[in-house]
Amino acid sequence: MHDDETQREPRNPGPGPQAGHVPVLLGEALEYLAVQPDGIYIDATLGAGGHAQEILKRLESGRLLGLDRDPHALEVARGRLAGFGGKLIMQHGNFAEIDALHAASGLAPADGVLADLGLSSLQVADASRGFSFNLPGPLDMRMDPGSDTTAADLINRTRERDLADLIYKLGEERHSRRIARDIVKARPYRVTTELAQVVTRAIPSRAGLHQIHPATRTFQALRLAVNRELENLEQFLDRILPVLRPGGRVVILSFHSLEDRLVKHAFQRWQREGRARILTRKVVRPTPEEVRANPRARSAKLRAAEKSRD
Repeated sequence: MHDDETQREPRNPGPGPQAGHVPVLLGEALEYLAVQPDGIYIDATLGAGGHAQEILKRLESGRLLGLDRDPHALEVARGRLAGFGGKLIMQHGNFAEIDALHAASGLAPADGVLADLGLSSLQVADASRGFSFNLPGPLDMRMDPGSDTTAADLINRTRERDLADLIYKLGEERHSRRIARDIVKARPYRVTTELAQVVTRAIPSRAGLHQIHPATRTFQALRLAVNRELENLEQFLDRILPVLRPGGRVVILSFHSLEDRLVKHAFQRWQREGRARILTRKVVRPTPEEVRANPRARSAKLRAAEKSRD
C-alpha cells in the first residue's frame, strides 16, 4: 500500500500556531546532515521550522538559509526562530529554484541541504487551506496562495477521463474510474467535505477494510497536481548538486512512493555518474516509538547522499 501523511489528519490541533507540529525523523536527519558549527545549511522546505530550529542550535558562526513557498509557514517559522538572529536567512520561494534562491542569498556553497516533502500538519489543520477531507473548507490546496490553479478548478473543469487518470497516477487509487464518474455527476464543488463524501460513496464498501480514509488518495492526487509537486521535486534534484560544496550532503524526507522513487533514482544516477555517493544503503524509516508518538511519521522515508569530493 502506498500512502501519504494526510491519512492521519489532526482533528483537533489545539491552540497556538505551532500546535500539532512535530518534525519527523529529526534525529536521523541531523545525523546524516552532520551539522558543523561553522557550516552553511539550507532547509529547502522550512515549514514551521522544526528541523531548522535544531540545525540552528548546532551553529556558531554558521548560517542557515530557510526556504518555503508558503508565506504563512514563513511567518510561523519567523516567530519560532526569532531568537537565532543573523544565523538565519529566510526567503519565500519554491525549492525547485534552489540554485537561484541560493545565489540570491550570497552564501557560500552549502555543507548540507534538507528537504522535508511532507504536508505540514499546520496546513492540514487550517480548514481555510482546503487540504483536509475532515474539515469543511474551500477546495483550494495551494501551498503558495499566489499560484493560479486551485483544487476546485481541477475538480470542476477536468474531463472525466483525464480526472480518472490524474487520480490513478498521482493518487495510486485503483477505484479512480468510479470516483471520477461520480465526481463529474455531482459537479460543481466548492467545499472539501462535499468532495470527500462523494469519493467515499464511490468506493465499494468491501474496499473500506483498510487503515486510511477513503478520500486520502484522491486528495493526495489533487494536492500533487495543484502544486506540481513531482515536477518541482524533479527540478530540485536536477539543481541541488551544484549548490553543495564537495563533500556536502543532501537529506530528503518523502511520504509516498512517487516522491521516494524520484529521490531513489536520482541518487542512484548520481552514484553511477560518480557525482555523489549514497549514504543510506536502505531507506530509513521511523521507529515504532516515533510512530506511536507521532502517527504522521508512519509513512516517512529518509534518503541521504554526499556530493563527491573530486
